[in-house]
Amino acid sequence: SLFPPCSHCYNDKDFALLSLCSWVNVVVGKMKEIDRAAKHVVVSEGRKVPYDHLILCTGQQYQMPCPTGADISTLITNRELSVSPDQRYTGPVPSNLFTLNDDEDCLATYNWLQENSAHAEGNIIVYGNTIDAYTTVETLLSLGISGCRIHLAEPPLNSNVTCFNNFAVESAVQAALAAAGVTVYHDCILAQWNGGNNPEHITAVCFTTDTKPVQLQCSVFINLYKKGTDYDAFKAMNDACLVYDGRLVIDTTFHTNDSAIRAAGTLTKFPRRYHADQWSHSNFNSKEVGFHLATAMLPLFDPILHSVVDPPEDLDRLIPMYTGAKVQGGKLPGGYHYLHAAKPRIPIPLAAQMDHSNYGRDIITGSVKTGNYFKLHVNQYSKVETITCLSQEPFPASNYLCLYGESEQLLNKLCDRFDEGLIPDMYSFFKETWCLAIYHDRFTDFKNEVHQIMATRQDPDSFSITEIIQQVVEEERSEDPKETLKMKFEACNYRNPVERYVLNYLKYNRYHLPMYAQPGLLQA
Repeated sequence: SLFPPCSHCYNDKDFALLSLCSWVNVVVGKMKEIDRAAKHVVVSEGRKVPYDHLILCTGQQYQMPCPTGADISTLITNRELSVSPDQRYTGPVPSNLFTLNDDEDCLATYNWLQENSAHAEGNIIVYGNTIDAYTTVETLLSLGISGCRIHLAEPPLNSNVTCFNNFAVESAVQAALAAAGVTVYHDCILAQWNGGNNPEHITAVCFTTDTKPVQLQCSVFINLYKKGTDYDAFKAMNDACLVYDGRLVIDTTFHTNDSAIRAAGTLTKFPRRYHADQWSHSNFNSKEVGFHLATAMLPLFDPILHSVVDPPEDLDRLIPMYTGAKVQGGKLPGGYHYLHAAKPRIPIPLAAQMDHSNYGRDIITGSVKTGNYFKLHVNQYSKVETITCLSQEPFPASNYLCLYGESEQLLNKLCDRFDEGLIPDMYSFFKETWCLAIYHDRFTDFKNEVHQIMATRQDPDSFSITEIIQQVVEEERSEDPKETLKMKFEACNYRNPVERYVLNYLKYNRYHLPMYAQPGLLQA
């Protein structure tokens, strides 16, 4: 795609392998109405689409900004505004204003920029403060547009956490913007365009800030303002009497207040009775949430499977906690290739996270100046919890995502090697052949099988690893618990079945993993 960043959930190859067009009927249109009694959805042009089960996953989109109408001649500031900047815009959309929500929007913007060469000297204004705004600026620069024509107007942040939440990355991006000649304005709220008229074509825009107003000539306005629920989707849900409280309310099993209607994704939130307003599907990996939604619905279509039993009433108040990494990435100004994968959490500034005694440690190689910055955060349990890459060279992002959640011991004793000065560059380190088995697409299944072995008693008189761990925790001995577990692991005869399964995994995948030695390969 031309402008947006990458979530690394699905790529074109994944979609080709799924062959959705072979299994899914696509209806092109926009949802206008939900008739719960007749069980159909009314889409554009009045067409009716019947349903047995309806799943709403419309997500949230960048909304059309609405000028506050503030008179900048009075040098008004943001604090003095009497009109909310988040009100709904109902006027005509100017011909040179583009809101980028999907690939079609990006393609339309690209085509307009290519065709309207007459505006080659005018300003291009990008309005937004998310990673999408920065990838858009980089795309404009890569198209040969001079940086002095690009103006990035950043609206005020909703919290004290930026989209990168990493000072090194932020400083590199800001330095690259300055080097390219891009002008950045902070805390901008749209006040007027074309002197307060509702134009067919924008020629000038005004912003209020925390200090003095900003007035700019404009030939193209690219909108990446705050995300919200599409008005037509909201109206359809609200008119259908689905409970809506800022977002569509669902329970832990994805149900709305209609048993035939489920929902998931950033459109949704949990009920207030859960007392977890800060947690929603937007905190988690979308692909993982979708997988759990599909798993919950599969028994409806496969009679062999048993339906998922609803949790007891007291447990129904516990929100599900998904474990997959929240991922974002893209190409940033300066030609930086960027990847960030982190544990799902409520947004907290990185400095505050590092102040916690149980933060763990950071392993960093390279720097943003040399264009090979690589940072791994290893938590208190010695597992990789955050991955941040910023590089001038392309890198295999899908491989690096396989590192998330793994023990640093599995990663060739990463911490020990780093402390001994043996890892000057993690990009090179993770290209070595020892880690190729971890990148294999069957490695997750392999790990699950090993976990199953460890959870099973090898002898009737022995204990499973799970039971042993529970005993060690309950006994609270003064000895090192790791040494105690190691001794009991050896005594319970787990080494042989685990080693046997590892060798079987390497043998079965020997065509892809020929670099690993196997029994019989080496001769005495």
